[in-house]
Amino acid sequence: MSDDTASILKDAKAKMAKTLDVTKDEFTSIRTGRATAAMFQGITVEYYGAPTPLNQLASLQFPEARTVIVTPYDKSAMSGVETALRDSDLGVNPTNNGDNLRVVLPALTEERRKDYVKLAKNKAEDGRVAVRGSRGNAKKAIEKLVKDKEIGEDEGTRAEKELESLTKKFNDQIDEALALKETELETI
Repeated sequence: MSDDTASILKDAKAKMAKTLDVTKDEFTSIRTGRATAAMFQGITVEYYGAPTPLNQLASLQFPEARTVIVTPYDKSAMSGVETALRDSDLGVNPTNNGDNLRVVLPALTEERRKDYVKLAKNKAEDGRVAVRGSRGNAKKAIEKLVKDKEIGEDEGTRAEKELESLTKKFNDQIDEALALKETELETI
């Protein structure tokens, strides 16, 4: 295999691996029965006029499975943190005791679990679309090499077959991650 096709396949594999990582990260932000720090990653707080990630303004402690204690580093940010938590898609109403905020996550209803499964499926499909996009770009590059006669048709066909197996491998890994997340969401 020429250096050109090897580098195209290597680049496609790196992009597909990045897509897989992003998809798995997005799965961690979907709430299950247990509170996790990943659930709070996307929350931003208006702090001195600038949107600031919650994890830069406060510490999170998890004394129980569905309870989170949010302690702002700067007490003046307390009301902003409280508002950001209340407005988030977590469906929580934090209790302010002066020093910190106590967040009790409501138990997941069957309907809410189904919504989260649907959300996970959408995120998985986004990941598969991105993998197919990487495959399409790599395939065009390989076809261009064949057309420009930089590589032979046999080598182009071999590279495309390898590209297809890479695509299948990463799509299968996304499907496995989705199946795990579905199981996690459906377990009470």
